[in-house]
Amino acid sequence: MVTWLTEYRKSILAITMILIYLVVDMVLTGKEIYLLNLLPVVLFLVYLALARLDLVYLIIVFLTPLSVQLIDFVPSSSFDIAIPTEPMLFGVMILFYFKVICDKSLDNRIIRHPVTYAIAFNLFWLLVTSVTSTMPLVSFKFLLARTWFITTYYILAIMVFRKFRTIPAFIICLASSMIIVVIYTLIHHLKFGLADQEAAHFVMGPFFRDHTSYGAIIAMLLFALGSMILCGGNTLLLRIFLWGSIILLTLALLFSYTRAAWISVLMASGVLGLTLLRIRFRYILIAGIIGVVYLIGKRSEIISKMEQNRQISSVTLTEHVRSISNITTDDSNLERINRWNSALRMFREKPFFGWGPGTYMFKYAPFQRSHEKTRISTDFGDLGNAHSEYIGPLAESGLMGMISIILVGIFSLITGFRVYLGMKDRRMKIIVLGLILGLITYLVHGTLNNFLDTDKASAPFWGFIAIFVALDLYYPAEGIKN
Repeated sequence: MVTWLTEYRKSILAITMILIYLVVDMVLTGKEIYLLNLLPVVLFLVYLALARLDLVYLIIVFLTPLSVQLIDFVPSSSFDIAIPTEPMLFGVMILFYFKVICDKSLDNRIIRHPVTYAIAFNLFWLLVTSVTSTMPLVSFKFLLARTWFITTYYILAIMVFRKFRTIPAFIICLASSMIIVVIYTLIHHLKFGLADQEAAHFVMGPFFRDHTSYGAIIAMLLFALGSMILCGGNTLLLRIFLWGSIILLTLALLFSYTRAAWISVLMASGVLGLTLLRIRFRYILIAGIIGVVYLIGKRSEIISKMEQNRQISSVTLTEHVRSISNITTDDSNLERINRWNSALRMFREKPFFGWGPGTYMFKYAPFQRSHEKTRISTDFGDLGNAHSEYIGPLAESGLMGMISIILVGIFSLITGFRVYLGMKDRRMKIIVLGLILGLITYLVHGTLNNFLDTDKASAPFWGFIAIFVALDLYYPAEGIKN
């Protein structure tokens, strides 16, 4: 009887709280205040985060391409975050570390992995240069965002990927939402005509701010989805989805007019050819380093040859490709060179600690030279970043900042190829190769643009790396849990 009364009182309390919530929510909704409408969703996600972090991870991955910037809808906002993903990432980060501290559930092998060491070094140096930053508030916000990206998209992801089925699930979740964005973009683009290159710069809004980040993510996914087709063992419905996705993504990449993404796909295809010829990764890496050194030595001749190219960006595919090397009249290329030169001048002034993570866009204006400015330059230098995943950190965090992000790429590729060469399961071997090629597209694209400060690029970039580390740690020693 007492037990029944206790349970009855609990039910009365729960019903009373629900009724109070409904009444308050209706009153606030009547006053056009909709904040409480999100409470059930938030509570459900908190429950999932405590009980099933793997599901929360996949939900976040699915939502990432669909996220929008707060400032696009609330222009008066004093800060800008991606909605809904970044608040979710922050919440997951807090809950994740809370669980790790309480349960001691984090595998020490993850912490001791070479890739994790490289990432930790990058975070450590970002912390150091945030302390010495010329704009500490901006730098610590940048560091916080990088931390929640790595916590969810890398550390939590490694734990999730111990189960084999979550690896293709991750690819499908990311591709599914990206396909929604692609369909929306192509339909929007059709209103202007697919040949309208100017429209290609904004038709993916509000999901992507420009065509370059849009093209970069598409390039990464093409190889991942292609590997899933080749590995076989898929249901009819999944095969239809994969082939349909490949066709749509290929069209989207073509009509994005993103030259850097096209180059990255070609470079990754070249690596694929070398891999299929069974040329070892160390030889590919050495050849790449020699090639870079050779190009640096011949830079005067190369620049002289490029200056003879007058082909500007065009709706004609062949002409658009030729415009890649035009550094004389193509405003896009010239502005990129302007940003790079500004970054290098910033580096020369602060070579060790840099100006602080995330500060480039606020500091590069005085480092522009009048003869390097283009029609799309501004005197205030308020149009974005350094257009390089490597030169940007050089200006913001000094030489060690650039080295730290390069080390992340090198150790990730080494791990990926080691997993690929040691993999016994043919299906997984093909998927790993597809992910390696996808990662290479971003590392190549990173020479011309930088997006790792966004959730869009962080999800596939850190996710692909997390798969390599998970397989390196748990396969075949423990086997992959299905």
